[in-house]
Amino acid sequence: MSQREWIEKDFYKDLGVSPDASQDDIKKAYRKLARDLHPDANPGDSTTEERFKAVSEANAVLSDPAKRKEYDETRRMFASGGFPGGVGGFQTGGSGFSGGTTFDLGDLFGGGTAGDGGLGDLFGGLFNRGAAGGGAQGSRPRRGSDVETETTLDFRDAVKGVTVPLRMTNPAPCTTCHGSGAEPGTSPRMCPRCNGSGIVSRNQGAFGFSEPCDDCRGTGSIIDSPCHTCRGNGIQNRTRTITVRVPAGIKDGARVRLAGKGEAGLRGAPSGDLFVTVHVRPDRVFGREGDDLTVVLPVSYGELVLGSTVSVPTLDGRVGLKIPAGTADGRILRVRGRGVPKRGGGAGDLLVTVKVAIPQNLDDKTGEALRAYLDAEQASGFDPREGWAGA
Repeated sequence: MSQREWIEKDFYKDLGVSPDASQDDIKKAYRKLARDLHPDANPGDSTTEERFKAVSEANAVLSDPAKRKEYDETRRMFASGGFPGGVGGFQTGGSGFSGGTTFDLGDLFGGGTAGDGGLGDLFGGLFNRGAAGGGAQGSRPRRGSDVETETTLDFRDAVKGVTVPLRMTNPAPCTTCHGSGAEPGTSPRMCPRCNGSGIVSRNQGAFGFSEPCDDCRGTGSIIDSPCHTCRGNGIQNRTRTITVRVPAGIKDGARVRLAGKGEAGLRGAPSGDLFVTVHVRPDRVFGREGDDLTVVLPVSYGELVLGSTVSVPTLDGRVGLKIPAGTADGRILRVRGRGVPKRGGGAGDLLVTVKVAIPQNLDDKTGEALRAYLDAEQASGFDPREGWAGA
């Protein structure tokens, strides 16, 4: 994206946040908009698709602190129409330096992209570049921005690990030139003016200035035959499916990083990374405490009093669990090694909480037997409230 476009677009407005919004606020705003505007959720809606692209473009700049700083500085610099005219500055109308030397603002921007000889490169290195003659380090295309997305998994898939496909629409290496920016069968050549550094130096009075090379737009190379697909940028917006391997035991809210799967860098520069935030749906049977799985097991009063062996569910089928005689309601029994897989090997435990299920309807025979039991219990001297509440 050119620096000129940076001035004309309001990325904060696109994301619905204020210019002083925190990085966390920007992240939250983008996630919500991306989820609502994603093409998969709005098939055939061209207006929503364009809005999705604008939101993605805004996030690519504002989510990167370095790009955001450059964007803010550029907009502030030109908010009033240009630099102050009386201090050797230049104006957006292209009127030039006050000393009489003309300087076209269009040449400054040059239609280049951020990090490719535009305003940010000029001021970022104005006083910090090396001397003339190609000794200065070139202004190379910057690494692509990191990209964030989300996915939601079932509880059991998250615990056991799963591979999921994600459909992404974002800048990716051009499939025609494979990111070089040059038409297939040709290659970029080193810029003869700056010897591949991307920087040229000049003297103005007592000062020496380093600035992006006009011939190569600060990239250090010249493309004689630009790729017809990407027009020499080496990137294009593509919809692609990326396979993400989610490791076993991942927790709700955790992120998976896929190196090099983010936004493509300009003209073959390295791509950014893709960060996938994983959300986990609750399970109707299992819960989780760290590396342990939890489950509440309904049992009868008789199973607790007399003891029993019952079947309990695990992630890999059912196992038998022995309930000792006299087990209290609410006691937690442990089944070792049947919990969440651990990264270093092994697994947590399954924690089974026994909970008495009270029958709602008793037939005459069962009710009569229960009353006989209560009479026998009372005759034995058992008082369930003995010592309770000062009794």
